[in-house]
Amino acid sequence: MTVNGVAEIPGVNLEELKLKGFKIHEMSKPVDPSFAHGRRDFYKMGLVTGSMTVYYGDKKYEIKDTVLFFVNPNVPHSVVRHSEKTTGHACLFTEAFFAGRGRTEILKSSPLCNADTSPVIPLNPEQAAFMAGLFQRMLAVHSGNYDHKDELLRNFIELIIHEALSIQPPRNGLQYKNAATRVTYLFMDLLERQFPIDSTAAPLKLRTARDFARSLAVHINYLNRAVKEVTGKPTSVHIAEHIVAEAKALLLFTDWSVADIAYSLGFEYPTYFNNYFKRLTGVTPKTIRKEKV
Repeated sequence: MTVNGVAEIPGVNLEELKLKGFKIHEMSKPVDPSFAHGRRDFYKMGLVTGSMTVYYGDKKYEIKDTVLFFVNPNVPHSVVRHSEKTTGHACLFTEAFFAGRGRTEILKSSPLCNADTSPVIPLNPEQAAFMAGLFQRMLAVHSGNYDHKDELLRNFIELIIHEALSIQPPRNGLQYKNAATRVTYLFMDLLERQFPIDSTAAPLKLRTARDFARSLAVHINYLNRAVKEVTGKPTSVHIAEHIVAEAKALLLFTDWSVADIAYSLGFEYPTYFNNYFKRLTGVTPKTIRKEKV
């Protein structure tokens, strides 16, 4: 079943979620093993035990045991369940619900927003039991009548984020093997932070290797050599892959015109975007747009 072209989430009333800004539910009932969805306007985090494949942005994660997972509303994603037997809890909330008292910075550093951090965190039995207790308590608070339950729910979200960061610290603290690894990491971080594109009024600024080299204050030849050495792919290929992935997401999950998408991705003319997209994908942007349900 779909609502406005987007698949429903089992056990969740999307209109109620948008109105109240928060929802938690238990994943206990059998569901269709194959369930996918795209961009939405809320964050999602949960504790799940089961067998599934998660496609998040341009990455793929295989889940076999118990994991803590995070979903950013601006990242295209889908879930393919390999079994009807999936258990756990899922918590969904809007940014407006969680914002305030410095929480925005916590959100930005979390796996919900940080492109450097995996959205899927495997848990050992002790960690899984602790997280299960938090989600169960959050479910009880949500269904109760406590006058200040929204604030308590925000505290639970914050606690789960902090626990996730303690289990899997961000990569910012890594020691780099050499200068090439460091500049490659900085390039990849700068590239990923440009996405997703949220508004046609804020187009992509860095589109070429020279743009990134200038921003990182390194020579373009050094940047290209370092990125190719560390990743095995040229700088231009990384940039193109991200632009194409974002273009596909905008074509499928927004109502922006092809021209607006072209401008938002830094193309001066829609024709340039059309030619670029077809050269890299073999199809035109309109072909992808027709796939939109």
